[in-house]
Amino acid sequence: MKKCLRLSWFISLAAAVSLAASSLAVAANKLAVNGSTTVLPIAQKVAEAYMKEIPELAISISGGGSGNGIKAIIDGTTDIAMSSRFIKSKEVQQAIEKGAYPVPFRVAYDCIIPVVHPTNSTGNLTLEQLKGIYKGEIRNWQEVGGPDRPIVVISRDTSSGTYEVWEEKVMRKERVFPGALLQASSGAVAQAVSKNANAIGYVGIGYINKELKPVTVNAIEGTKTTTLNGSFPISRPLFMFTRGWPEGNTVKFLNYILDPEKGQKFVEEAGYVPLY
Repeated sequence: MKKCLRLSWFISLAAAVSLAASSLAVAANKLAVNGSTTVLPIAQKVAEAYMKEIPELAISISGGGSGNGIKAIIDGTTDIAMSSRFIKSKEVQQAIEKGAYPVPFRVAYDCIIPVVHPTNSTGNLTLEQLKGIYKGEIRNWQEVGGPDRPIVVISRDTSSGTYEVWEEKVMRKERVFPGALLQASSGAVAQAVSKNANAIGYVGIGYINKELKPVTVNAIEGTKTTTLNGSFPISRPLFMFTRGWPEGNTVKFLNYILDPEKGQKFVEEAGYVPLY
């Protein structure tokens, strides 16, 4: 009887060890990337190419905004956070309190471009005019040299890194007025503007398409050149963050993104500005 019980215990233990090893192997072949919808197209293109080289690795990518991505890194629920802004001091403190330190990796450059419907004759806006529109003080396109039509203001939601950069560089720390229609992603902003002849929104350079009309800011066009040289007034770097110094699949994926001959080519393909 004792021998049978011992044998049964050893079989159970062996099964548990086998299951645990199997689970670790599955976990080791997965990589979770979460956060900014601006960085999302870059991550998707790079991941697609990387998984062709490493077919046993499954990379899951989701948006949700920079703030949510950084929160996921702090909580330990994602491997990599995508962010269109730098991490805040209070977020670093929250991470330290949970025994982790976020490590930043600059992966690309971007500029935030105001966009209107292609039928809108408005071609240039100053930073002050943009601020007036987003504060709700300028309410008709005619006030900025456009058609006699009401302005429909489209903005990102407050968890977005794009919103926070817009708030810093355009609003000068003032809030977007309550009448603005908030969108959960850059793609949603682009779609909303493309379907409304009276709308204005703002998106990263990678979201510019034929259904949107980009507006110059202070008579400067948002291009790769003006982004890199800093002359376009709403330029920014794009980041990925890890929870502590990356290892294993995480560091290999980041190395791939940062490689001038590999991941950085896909940065440009996605419509953004590569590092080199």
